[in-house]
Amino acid sequence: LFPSRVATEQESVALMKRLLAISMSCITYMRGLFPESSYGTRYLDDLCLKILREDKSCLGSLQIVKWLQGCFDALERQYVKTCFFFSPLLPNLQTATELYQFKFRYKKEVLRMDISSNQMNFVNGVCCEEDIKEASRLLIRKLYLLMQNLGPLPNDVTLTMKLLYYNDVTPKDYQPPGFKEEGSPSDFFFDGEPVNLRVGSISTGFHLMKVRVTTEKKRMRTVESNLIQKNGPTEISHQGLDCDEEEEEGNTKISCLNLAFSQEEVTGPKKKRKVSEPEKLLLEGRK
Repeated sequence: LFPSRVATEQESVALMKRLLAISMSCITYMRGLFPESSYGTRYLDDLCLKILREDKSCLGSLQIVKWLQGCFDALERQYVKTCFFFSPLLPNLQTATELYQFKFRYKKEVLRMDISSNQMNFVNGVCCEEDIKEASRLLIRKLYLLMQNLGPLPNDVTLTMKLLYYNDVTPKDYQPPGFKEEGSPSDFFFDGEPVNLRVGSISTGFHLMKVRVTTEKKRMRTVESNLIQKNGPTEISHQGLDCDEEEEEGNTKISCLNLAFSQEEVTGPKKKRKVSEPEKLLLEGRK
């Protein structure tokens, strides 16, 4: 499932694509969104993985694959900063029930992850191959564990994905396949009390991907306490949620800032970013 070596940028891109596809497959499978026929089976050690495939009998799976291919295009060009995959409630599409955030950074410096302390530091040299493999396994296992401990989704949901970009390098007229320019920017609210969960991070000498999940607290069963990010948002905005981490130039660590949000206002300045949304919504509710 993973490259045996991550020595080039092309191999790093392949790893990021594979991890994103596996993560999306895990989410949709464990949330019961598509039939069994929409998935193939692969194994990671003793973990059975269900991988989303193009199932012509299921329009939903075809659409998700198309979204992933569009995200891959932006990832290859080093344009995309954050990929949001979430399920708003119908009929109010501004009220979200679950949100999955995949954040990407593109690094010239080599970044290594210390799995035992979950700290990431800039170092000189090449990332340890076993560290990358172990971090990948750990991220996927945590995601599966989290999915098993979330209550079932309501029936009145629709799925969508939004892509945020690095404005300084992304052409204004760029849109990946299957996406269009976002209409009127809007904030997304959780109906209940939300909780933020840090799932994991994967780093190579070329890319860094971080995965986080936001869901309603009442729908959580049991979860490892170290996954929970305190001072999480009760209002989810495109700009606000994406500003939870800032990296200072010259610093040897990535500093995490936990910004608190309220229903009335967002703390901190909003950054205007280029945002893409799907050309059409995926589902109009589940039966």
